[in-house]
Amino acid sequence: MHARNWLTAVFVTLFSLAILGTTACTKSKAQPERVYSAAPAPVVQVSPTPPQTSSRLTVAAVGDIMMGSTYPDASSLPPDDGVSMLAEVKPILSAADIAFGNLEGPMLEGGATSKCSPRSTRCFAFRVPTRYGKHLKDAGFDVMSLANNHAYDFGPEGRESSMRVLDNLSIAHTGKVGDIATLNVKGRRVAVIAFATYPTSYNFLDVENAGRLVRGLAAKNDIVIVSFHGGAEGAMNQHVPKGSENYLGEDRGDLRRFTHAMIDAGADLLIGHGPHVVRGMEVYRNRLIAYSLGNFATYGKFQLVGATSLTLILEAEIDGEGAFLGGKIHPGMQTKPGGPRLDTNRMVVPVIRQLSLDDFGPSAVRISDDGTITAPQN
Repeated sequence: MHARNWLTAVFVTLFSLAILGTTACTKSKAQPERVYSAAPAPVVQVSPTPPQTSSRLTVAAVGDIMMGSTYPDASSLPPDDGVSMLAEVKPILSAADIAFGNLEGPMLEGGATSKCSPRSTRCFAFRVPTRYGKHLKDAGFDVMSLANNHAYDFGPEGRESSMRVLDNLSIAHTGKVGDIATLNVKGRRVAVIAFATYPTSYNFLDVENAGRLVRGLAAKNDIVIVSFHGGAEGAMNQHVPKGSENYLGEDRGDLRRFTHAMIDAGADLLIGHGPHVVRGMEVYRNRLIAYSLGNFATYGKFQLVGATSLTLILEAEIDGEGAFLGGKIHPGMQTKPGGPRLDTNRMVVPVIRQLSLDDFGPSAVRISDDGTITAPQN
């Protein structure tokens, strides 16, 4: 080897060893990071990354909730005080951008009711312990309807107590006249208004006035969600008739007229409850209408057999303008004494599919065997 080449080889070898030694030191394990005094590094200005917003919102909606009653006595409370009642459904509810439910029965301690006799077998009054509000929060609920035929079971004091409980838990609520829930979700302002067929709530029997309310909300908000508690009750009333429904002498509303009028006024999603059974779904002007989501978490005196035992979580995806993009039925079931359990047999799926097709034909949603919901192809 020439001397020059030999010297070059030695130099390269020594240089390589120096580099390898430095690398080995920098990759050695479990050395605590130390801070050394040194000349200040140059300041690099980095523009903050703007918050990411999605044009899609996911709403998880359920029907009637009555987790247990202290009226007429505590025998209608679940054995673990309701702690585990919503455990199975929590992952679905908490994953949604907005989780909605209908709270049947005021959350109240004490008080008196003039609605029913304690010995009545055909009249139902509910009084839910105020501590059960935490079960709703833990499950992931964001907004509750207080517009239904049980909201006033213990008079105005009962509903005011429910509102205070929900306020303390940062759960929005709507139902009392003047009470409209407003949520800011992914940079969008979402209004939720709940209607029933009683003068103690926003009353949807006055369709014209309801439309004016919704138009006003649509002018000030990006998305408007309307819930409604109406329709006749029970297994014989799973279909949505044309015209008004009557139940036990009460006008329970013309649901087709009401829901279409609300969408014409600017509503983006309609969520129904009250019949204690599931009903069909349709798409009108690219907006989803679910006519009844049935019983969801009802404990105690409820009849939970056949049609009244079927439940679901409706997952609806809407775009930034409120148009329906698709969804999913998460099937569930309740067996006496109550509380939702996910149903791997998906028994509610073909029921809703057939009800939708029977009642709404070309405007009915399309539901696959796994519960995926798509809009009808026009």
